[in-house]
Amino acid sequence: GMTTPELGCHVTVGGFILPDFMLERTARRRHRSMVLALPEVLDLLAVSVQTGRGMGGCLLDLSNSGRGPLVEEMSRAGDDMTWGSGQAAALEDLRKRIGGSEITSFVSTLERSRRLGSPLADQLRRQSATLRQDQRRAIEEEAARAAPKIQLVIALVLVPSVLLMMVAALVANADSLINVG
Repeated sequence: GMTTPELGCHVTVGGFILPDFMLERTARRRHRSMVLALPEVLDLLAVSVQTGRGMGGCLLDLSNSGRGPLVEEMSRAGDDMTWGSGQAAALEDLRKRIGGSEITSFVSTLERSRRLGSPLADQLRRQSATLRQDQRRAIEEEAARAAPKIQLVIALVLVPSVLLMMVAALVANADSLINVG
């Protein structure tokens, strides 16, 4: 391993900005992976909820179905519900830990269902469908934004190289072209 003086050296050389930046990027990537996993997790949860189990048990069940940061956070919330805080507090913690509008609306769906006793499975499925639509739209928009950049690359890189090849061919065959007469 690294000795302590070495470690100290790394911190001062690297400065404090880089580690923070790296942590932030990792956190952003983790959050994006959670949001992408959400539709599938909501569908699984909808199936689980229909069995009539409590929310805590349903969230814990998710950990059998797969891994990943979202499932870990969800089963942690299930754990909190089963052993510690009530549902509302556990969900609030989940919302704070993950953050973002998608999780917030998921939590409020659960809360609404608990308050009004409305059928949760349908709402979860509807939310997962909406999320999938949003994700598809985001991908299409990204592709549309990328298209002009790709065209620019083609114009700046491919076209000149083709022209250069044509010029090279003309120069190489110049004598035969000139000596036609």
